[in-house]
Order: sequence, then C-alpha cells, then structure tokens
Amino acid sequence: MNGGYDELKNEHARRARFARRALAGFAIMLALVAVVAGRFVYLQVSEHTEYSTQAKANRVRLSHLPPPRGLIYDREGKLLADNIPAFRLDVVPDKVRHMDAMLARLAAVVPLTGDDIRRFKQSVNQHRPFESVPLKFHITESERDRFAINQWQFPGVSITPYLTRNYPYGAEFAHLIGYVGRIDAKEQAKLNPDLYAGTTHVGKSGIEKEYESLLHGTPGYEIVEVNASQRPLRVLQRVAAKPGKNLYLTVDERLQKAAFAAFDGRSGAAVAIDPRNGDVLAMVTVPSFDPNLFVNGISRADYSALLDNPEKPLLDRAMRGGYPPGSTVKPFIGLGGLELGLRTPTDKILSTGTYYIPGSSRGYRDDIRNGSGWVDLTQAITQSVNTYFYSLAYQMGIGRFDRWMAKFGFGQPTGVDLPDETGGVLPSPEWKRKTFHQPWYPGETVISGIGQGYWMVTPLQMAHALAALADGGTAHTPRLLAATSDGLEAPVVPYPQRPPVQITHNPADLAPVKQGMLGVVYSPLGTAHGLGAGFPYLIAGKTGTAERYSRTTDAYNTDKSLKYLAERHRAWFICYTPANHPQIAVAVVLEHGAWGGSAAAPIARQILNQWLADTPPSQRPLVIAPTVAAQAAGAAPATP
Repeated sequence: MNGGYDELKNEHARRARFARRALAGFAIMLALVAVVAGRFVYLQVSEHTEYSTQAKANRVRLSHLPPPRGLIYDREGKLLADNIPAFRLDVVPDKVRHMDAMLARLAAVVPLTGDDIRRFKQSVNQHRPFESVPLKFHITESERDRFAINQWQFPGVSITPYLTRNYPYGAEFAHLIGYVGRIDAKEQAKLNPDLYAGTTHVGKSGIEKEYESLLHGTPGYEIVEVNASQRPLRVLQRVAAKPGKNLYLTVDERLQKAAFAAFDGRSGAAVAIDPRNGDVLAMVTVPSFDPNLFVNGISRADYSALLDNPEKPLLDRAMRGGYPPGSTVKPFIGLGGLELGLRTPTDKILSTGTYYIPGSSRGYRDDIRNGSGWVDLTQAITQSVNTYFYSLAYQMGIGRFDRWMAKFGFGQPTGVDLPDETGGVLPSPEWKRKTFHQPWYPGETVISGIGQGYWMVTPLQMAHALAALADGGTAHTPRLLAATSDGLEAPVVPYPQRPPVQITHNPADLAPVKQGMLGVVYSPLGTAHGLGAGFPYLIAGKTGTAERYSRTTDAYNTDKSLKYLAERHRAWFICYTPANHPQIAVAVVLEHGAWGGSAAAPIARQILNQWLADTPPSQRPLVIAPTVAAQAAGAAPATP
C-alpha cells in the first residue's frame, strides 16, 4: 500500500520537474527568438539605410571624374599649354593584401622606379583605402600590353585613361606659364576635397598657379554597376565634369621665342611691355628648364641636375632676379629733378672726371677720365655722364630721391598677375638700418644716383618703369591674362584690368628726357650709337653697366678685355619704339656683359626686329626717319 503511494508520489515529482524544465527551455527559446527578432527589426528598420547603402556599394562603384584643365593660349591663339591623352596605373589599396609583395611582382611586368613607389606610398596616405591611387603615370603602349596579359595576377590594379598636361614650347615659356605637378600632402590639406575629388595635379608655378581657380574646373562622377569581381557591367548614372576656363594671354609666342633665342644661352632676362596698356608681350629667363619634366613627377636625378647647375635655371630672373640697375635709372632721376623743381632742362653741370661731395675729399668718377665738360640733362642722358646724376641725387637727398623713384614702382612688386614676385631694393636709410643696423652716409646717396650701391631691380620692374615713362608718365599695372572663355566655341570675355596711375603732371618735363634717350641711339656720342641703323622707327634707349664689385684702389683700370669686363659687369639696355608713338618697351639684362651698349642692346634690337615683323602694316604708326632724330639729338659737349 505504502509502496504504491510512493511510486505515485515520485511520478508526480518527475512530471513537475519535467514541466519546470520544459517551461524554462521554452522561456529560453522564446528569449532567443525575441533577441533574433529584435536584431532583425534593428537591422531591417533602424539600420536599413546604412546596410542598404553598403549593399549598393557592393553592387555599384562611384568614380570621380576629374575636370579637363583649361587650355592656355597666346595673344594670337597659339596653344601654350595643352592636355593630351595618356594612361596610368591605378591601385585600390583595399583590394591589395600584401602591398610590397604586389609592387615587387608588378615591377617585373611594368618597370617601376624608386621615385614611382615613393610617391605612390605618399599618395596612399592622402586617400581613403577604397579610392584609386595613381602608381605610375604616362605608361607606354608596350607597358599597357604587358600589363593587360598579366592583369589577372593583380587584383585592385587597373589601367586608367587620363589627360596629362603638355607644354609644347618647353623651356621658352617655362617660367611664365609654369607647370602643374602631383598634389602633395600640404596641398591636399588646403584644397577643397569636393572640388578636387579625383584630381591628381595642381598648378605649381607661373600662370598655372596664379589662375588655378580658373583653370581647374568642376569635377563630375560616374556610378557603375559591377559584378562580384568588381568588374564594370554598365553605367547607371553619369554627371560630366565641367572643364576649366581657357586663358588667353597678352604674350606673343613669336616675340617670346625671338627674345629667348637672342640670348644665345647667355644668362639673363628680358621683358617687353606695351606701354599703352601694360600688356606683357614677352618675358623670358635664360637659362630655363623643361616644365614637362615636372608634370608627372620629376626624377631625383633630373631635379638634382637642375639644382646643382651653377647658372640656376630654376630661378625666374625676369621677376625674381635682383640686379643693380646701373645707368638705366638716370632718365627717371633726371625727370625727378625737373618735376621737383631742382633743375631746368638747360641747367648745365661741369664734368671734370671726378665729383666731390662739398667738404669731402673722396671722389666719385665719371666713365670718361677727364670728364665730358659742361652738359645739360639731355646731353647727360645721351652720354651717361655720372657727375650730372651724382650731384642731382645729392641735391635731392635720399628722402626725396626714394619718394620719387617709388612712384615708378622701384622697391616694390609691380602687381603683375604671377605668384611670388619680389620687390627688389630701393635704397633708403630705413632699409639699411633694418638690414645692416648701420646709419646712412651721404656717399651712398651719391652712388644711388647712378644705380649702384644697394639698388636691386628686377627686369620686370625696369620694363614697367620704362613703359610708364614712354606713355607720358602713365603707369599701367603689368598683366598677362587678357581674356577667358568656357570652351573653344564659347565667347572670349576680356579679363578686368586695374586703372592706370598718373605719375607726372607736366608733359614738358618729359621732352628733354626722351630727347636724351633718342641721343643714346642716334647721337655720335650716344652710348648705343648705331643700334637704330636700318630700323624704320625711332628708338629711344638707355644703356646701363652695373659693376658686380667695387674698385679697391684709386687707380684707373687698364684691363679692357671683354672677358674681364663681362666677368665684372652686368649689362643693361632699356628702350621703346616708336619714340613718337610708343608701342613696345623692352628691358634686357645680361648677367655677364662687358657694356650695356655692346652686349645687351643687340639683344633688345633682335626683340624689336621680331616685333616689327609681327606688327601688321595697318597697325604701324607713321614713320619718322631716324636721320631726323640723329639731327635733333646731337649731344656734343657744351660750354657755359
């Protein structure tokens, strides 16, 4: 009896235990189902947008379309900077497991230099892992063929067509046009990532840098459907990139080439400006370099060769080279004497060969040992008589001297539309005190009157000042950009220009100065006599021979060999023509020239010859025979 009861009791306990276990199991399963359901809801509802985007990203690929860079033309429509089709190797880092091993294997198929790999690894750090990074630009046809055969071995590596910059005139326009180069880390941090999406190059110097915002354009994009292997299937959407603006410059390609060739490899610079409006017609620096070397990354060997070249081909001498101007500043100083009321055109100064500051025993020499006798302003410019300008500078005083010469733009950038222009040095007590912590001496004012001492002038500054003088004392800011367009079929739109500044207010003061500059070329005593022979228009000019180092004794130098003089002197020549209606002003400096009249002036004449050949007869002014100028510019020594 008791045994049956116990069995019944045990059975009841087992069933109760089983029920509890079943209920616990059911609760656990229900909880798991709730978790799964909750996760499902979370993924399908809360995270729907993100995972839908990721799913689409696996199905489609967004490619940025860099805009074609605007083209650059000269004033006649000749192409100075072009875009040509090319191919490059691109790598998507996310799709490469072992980058170094892949690069080693790839180098056996497509040659990769150490510079290629170094620049690629730097670029990888500037891009997101899923973005394409250029590895090697401008691959050849044979390299493309070899890679196409072996492409299956290199997932994440592809050949991409692109437009690369090309400079057809090479070294002749290198400093003026500049060049583009691959975007580096510093530039990447400053550039707008949306505006430069997919862009690999940016303007580094010259016009390319100055007008980057106009030349660059607006990027587009392309959405491409891909398969599981990320191979393109079809284009789902495409928004075309908007090309950058085309630029039309003021420079003349033929004049630029002629100016470059006229130096015949000798170091120096030349600038030609239209005095009527400030248009830069030519601006050359010799020696120069091939800007195409920099476009897709210059090799270390080529870059070292440029840096180590003692003639410094990377230096833009026209805009950044500083040279003592020598006697080329004499017309400006002479005009200042008239404008300030210190001299009249007929005032005469006695040149005996040496000038002495009143109360001083130190002498400052003329070029002619026994002097030129009594000379007025016109004669002093024609013969480049130092004594006249020694005494005038001393009479002006350094304060008035600086204020007057600054009106012509000396000692400050001209404002030309190019980056990194230097301002040169207009000597002053403040500048000397700041630079050398020394006082100013009267003798330094005297030698400033002949363009020596602390003077530093760029050829662009000199051409700008000359153009202002030639145009009746009206200074136009030099400019290179004349117009823009949104394409070859779009209208050409003039680019805004700054208003001119009037420097002089008495036209009569300019007459004796310009007459003296005519005498430089046409008077038998002129320092560039004979330069105008055979040229149909009047040429007004001024020579300058700046010493690179001062004399150490009072003895006259008897070494007149061209080799010695060229080593000691920098030769200048400035001129404009037609003198009665100026259309071109030219400044030339030769770093190793014996005399301005014999070394630099012939270069300027070749530039003028080309200008004459380029000027249509309908645009030429009336001819005034040079013989008339020769008669009018007679500059024989006068007596009081």
